[in-house]
Amino acid sequence: MSLAAQVRPSAETAADHISRRNFSRLADHIYRSAGIKMPESKRTMLEGRLRRRLSALGLPSFDAYCDYLFDGDGLDAEGRHLINAVTTNKTDFFREPAHFDYLCGTVLPEFARLGLGTIRAWSAACSTGPEPYTLAMLLDEFAAGRTLSYGILATDLDTEVLETARRGIYPVEQLDPVPERLMRKYVMRPNDPSRRDVRIAPELRSAVGFAQMNLMDSYYPVGQPMHLIFCRNVLIYFDKPTQKQVVSRLIEQLSPNGYLFLGHSESISGFDLPLTQVSNTVFKRS
Repeated sequence: MSLAAQVRPSAETAADHISRRNFSRLADHIYRSAGIKMPESKRTMLEGRLRRRLSALGLPSFDAYCDYLFDGDGLDAEGRHLINAVTTNKTDFFREPAHFDYLCGTVLPEFARLGLGTIRAWSAACSTGPEPYTLAMLLDEFAAGRTLSYGILATDLDTEVLETARRGIYPVEQLDPVPERLMRKYVMRPNDPSRRDVRIAPELRSAVGFAQMNLMDSYYPVGQPMHLIFCRNVLIYFDKPTQKQVVSRLIEQLSPNGYLFLGHSESISGFDLPLTQVSNTVFKRS
C-alpha cells in the first residue's frame, strides 16, 4: 500500500452520521409522536432512511437537519416526513392467512346468524392497502346473495403509503397470494400485456375509506363501533405500557362480541382487558 493510500482521509465525515445527542433528540421525538422505540442499535438504519430527507431539503448534514427540526421552525413542515421515513411498511395480500380462514369459517357465519345488516371493519395500520383490500374481497364475496352490506375504514400514520393504497395499483406479483377466483372478480388487468401492474376493481376501492390516524392519539374517531378490527404487526414496535394503551383504545371502538385480530408475533398476555382469546391472536370482546 502506498503512503498516499495510507494517509488518504475517509470519504465519510461527521456529516454522514447522526451525533449521539441528535440521535437522542430524534428518538425521543419519534417515541412521543408515534410510540416507536428507537434504540441505539437502530442509529445506522435511521441515518439511511433520513438521507433522502437531507437531499430533499438541501441540507448538508444530520446536524443541520436536527437544527432545522428542533431549533428552527421546521418541525411543523417536516415532522410528517420524519415519521413517514421511520415507519416500516411490510404488508402482503392474505398475510397470515389463518386469520382470514377464521374470519370466513367462524366469524362471518356468526355475524350472519346474528342478523347483522352491516359489518363495519377497521384495518388499523393498513400500509399500502393489501390488508383492507383482502378484507373487502372476502366481505364482498360473503355478502353476495345476502341482505348484508359492509364498510371498511383503513388508516395509517404514514401519509405516503395511504396515497398508494387509495390508488389501488400494485405489481402483479404482489397479488400472487390472492385466489384465482378472487383475482378474476376483483382485480383489473391492463390492456397492454407488457405492463406488470394491476388495479383493484373500482367497486372494491369504493368500499374502503382511507384516512390518516396516529395510534398514539388519546382517542380514535372512527364513528360507530367496529365489528372487526385488524391491528396486526404494529404492537411489536411499542413498549409494553404503550401496547396496553393502544389495545385499550382499540377495544373502546369495538362492538360487544366484536373481534380484534393482532399479528401472530404479538402478545397481550398479562393485560387486564375485556377480551377472550378465541384463536391464535384473535380476540373477542367480552
